[in-house]
Amino acid sequence: MMYSYVSSMLGTTLTDLSIGEAAKTAVFGYMVDFGGIVILMIVLFCTGAFFKSRDAKANARKKEEAQKSAPVAAPTAPVAEAKLAPGSAGHVKLNNVSDKDAAMIMAIVADKMQTPLNELHFISIREVK
Repeated sequence: MMYSYVSSMLGTTLTDLSIGEAAKTAVFGYMVDFGGIVILMIVLFCTGAFFKSRDAKANARKKEEAQKSAPVAAPTAPVAEAKLAPGSAGHVKLNNVSDKDAAMIMAIVADKMQTPLNELHFISIREVK
């Protein structure tokens, strides 16, 4: 049924198509398919660009409103450096020990003593041979 409808539209039967006509029909079909895909890609790209620009404008408006409504802070004196945790001040002298090994030793000592690492004070670490 469908075959007769298509052949009546084309005016030929499928057996009457030559290789050249079949190639032209195939190429035309591929062009239509890829053209539809390209149009769909363009529509999706434009839609994405529209929503991104709308979000950027909304974020800019929110930022402006926040700046306008934020109270103006009075200039303050420079903030002093925060104090280090007790026992964490100073540097550790490493004698023939890599940083990785020193960190491992400090972690093991803190674990064995069941004391937080920032409460321990390491002066120097050296390898005993």
